[in-house]
Amino acid sequence: MSQLKKIIIALVVLVLVGVGITAYQLYKTIKSPNVHIPDTEDQYFYIRTGASFEEVKQLLLNEGYLINENTFTWVAEKKKYIQNIKPGRYRLKEGMSNNELVNLLRSGRQVPVQVTFNTIRTLHELAGKVSSQLEVDSLSLDSALTDKELMQHYGFDETTFISMFIPNTYEFYWNTNGEEFIDRMAQEFKRFWTDVRIQKAKEIGLSQSEVATLASIVQQETFRADEMPKVAGLYLNRLERGMKLQADPTVKYAVGDPSLKRIYFKHLKVESPYNTYVVTGLPPGPIAVPERRALDAVLNAGDHNYYYMCAKPDYSGYHEFARTLAQHNRNRAKYIQFLRREGVR
Repeated sequence: MSQLKKIIIALVVLVLVGVGITAYQLYKTIKSPNVHIPDTEDQYFYIRTGASFEEVKQLLLNEGYLINENTFTWVAEKKKYIQNIKPGRYRLKEGMSNNELVNLLRSGRQVPVQVTFNTIRTLHELAGKVSSQLEVDSLSLDSALTDKELMQHYGFDETTFISMFIPNTYEFYWNTNGEEFIDRMAQEFKRFWTDVRIQKAKEIGLSQSEVATLASIVQQETFRADEMPKVAGLYLNRLERGMKLQADPTVKYAVGDPSLKRIYFKHLKVESPYNTYVVTGLPPGPIAVPERRALDAVLNAGDHNYYYMCAKPDYSGYHEFARTLAQHNRNRAKYIQFLRREGVR
């Protein structure tokens, strides 16, 4: 073999070796594991709306997820992720490669958040509860929830808008904004109000917002789900006879102190459209966000002849019901004696 051929073969071998090394290095850059999860379990990674690539990379480094910064940046550049940042909540897995990581973040395939809210008294509280579970900040959501034009868009006003928000657990993308949240709640409101429920509301002579208003009172009167239909039936009886509802929770709402343990005569005289000891009929709107069980308790109210109720003289949470004022006064006297024995002022 001539010297020239030997040189050519050697050069070819060197080129092939070089290509092989380059290919191997490229494979390692793209396919080798480059994600470490400190606790060895799947971890959620959050990218805020408007974040830059540098912010994303720095956050990955700060959280200790990224093993090699340079290889991640190289793959992100080649896959044009740097110009295509998508906010959201992503599940990272131990041992993910740069290719898998960039593909996931570039795709926008988020893991939804289970958003739960209940026992909410005001839309302000709702804003705080929801913003603690989603990216949207409390002030931004609070602003959207008090937007009169937005209320009117969905067919509500300042007093009834709260009835559109039905407590439950809902699936949302983490980067859902305020208006998107409200629009979703409008859809859930329509989904809740089936033809059957709408017909039941008509049969008891109430609008959907009025059902929510009464349900909010029932919910504040008793936390016992099995007693709610009975309480609802009592208030419907009073409405039918044109009697004042005289519901203590509305007094607390009118006074602005839901923590009141005892209602005194001075409280009953507070001038407010929400004080049902002063006004006849339902308040202008709900005094809290009514839960599904309370709404359905009103729609399926108990059929009875009770017009009065008083808490039982114990800590059961149940009530004594009466048909006459005389019987109610006897029940009330027993309860007052109980409070005095317990030292409740």
